[in-house]
Amino acid sequence: MVPVENQVRELDAKLLLVCIAARRGIPSIIGPKREVEFRIASFPKSIFLSKSLRIGNRKFFPISRQLGHEIVAWDEEALVHLPAEIYFSRRLSPAGMNYVSHFFAWGEDNAQLWRQYPNFPADKPIHVTGNPRNDLLRPEMYSFYENAVNNIRDTYGEFFLINTNFNHVNAFYPGQNLFVPGKPADEIAEFGQAARGMPRSYAEGFRDHKQAVFKDFQQLIPALEKSFSDHTIVVRPHPTENQAIYREIAERCRRVNVTNEGNVVPWLMAAKALIHNGCTTGVEAYVMHIPAISYRATVNDFYDDGFYRLPNRLSHQCFNYEELEGTLRMIVAGELGAAKGDERKALVNQHLAALDGPLACERIVDVLEKALSKLKMSPSPPIRNRFNGWFKTTKRRIRQRYKSYQPGSLKTPEFERHRYPPVDANEISARLARFQQLLGDGADVKVEPIFDKLFRISC
Repeated sequence: MVPVENQVRELDAKLLLVCIAARRGIPSIIGPKREVEFRIASFPKSIFLSKSLRIGNRKFFPISRQLGHEIVAWDEEALVHLPAEIYFSRRLSPAGMNYVSHFFAWGEDNAQLWRQYPNFPADKPIHVTGNPRNDLLRPEMYSFYENAVNNIRDTYGEFFLINTNFNHVNAFYPGQNLFVPGKPADEIAEFGQAARGMPRSYAEGFRDHKQAVFKDFQQLIPALEKSFSDHTIVVRPHPTENQAIYREIAERCRRVNVTNEGNVVPWLMAAKALIHNGCTTGVEAYVMHIPAISYRATVNDFYDDGFYRLPNRLSHQCFNYEELEGTLRMIVAGELGAAKGDERKALVNQHLAALDGPLACERIVDVLEKALSKLKMSPSPPIRNRFNGWFKTTKRRIRQRYKSYQPGSLKTPEFERHRYPPVDANEISARLARFQQLLGDGADVKVEPIFDKLFRISC
């Protein structure tokens, strides 16, 4: 079972994973995370691939195990991560991790981070496999996005891509920010969802820094349009950001477009340059040898080096608008390319495995094959356990569906559609067929709808 939370960020990479699994005789269920979890009692004894190790899993993981499922996991947020102690409190849960049998790390940095965690289960292996999202950055996968790249270039022409990551202060819903807005100045601000696990002093300083950088980018967008009359500006907000402010800016401009369409990889391939501040796309651009600039008009090394060190250091860094404009003009003129150097190469190799050799997906499936063999030999859970698991799953599904429609919910149907827009079986089949072609395999991969938004993938 392969759950997907943010479709534009995760779906293609996980389709590659299930495609490789299907070629080895391992069928998969793939679809929105909430729907997979809601239907967990409907599936035979399987392996559930979790995308996080957060405390929210402390209830779901025991139910899964009660139903006979095995749990393996990686952390989507462990590549560009907070300082260790804050990362531990936000992203790791001893109550959940004890139910996980295998951990998949992005690279050695991720593995070392987990090993530092005092409550990491000593008997559980960490596999430094890389992440399926790595695989989409490799040259042998570029043609998967060939049509998308051509369509983007036909639509936008020459353009700069601005990727934002201000979901801590500009979230889809106000309650998802670091602090809930609306408190009087003389009252203590209430923690929002993004501040979970942070000390208040850290969260307050982080908020102030992100708001300052957010303001820099609001000023940057129209300034770039004015300076580069022959280029379009494409703004790509974080998947969980509120896009309203960017659309307001675009309405005042002629050549600014706001979109969160599709995976970021073809947008990077089509762009003249990427502009960001501490965004994971800075890492992706570096791996793909695409010019990337970290725009640091506001600097706070405590947060920038403690959280965003990797994407910032893998990019050209500009500390004011004049420096940024000059760097972009050098890129446009062909005088400057992607950031390079031995120090950067060593840094990315510490953080990302599987940049060559077997794909990360292949390395992960190697582990899953062995785990499945053991799972098949293990006894099925007693009928009583399965009934209790079904009852708990059904109760959880009804309760969470009900809560999603209540005022103040942070997981409304609207937000879930934003994170996971509808995608039909034909589109899933088309993407899998392109992967099959790249992998040199002529076997048909079958796509079978089984529940709303859920598909069974097999050969």
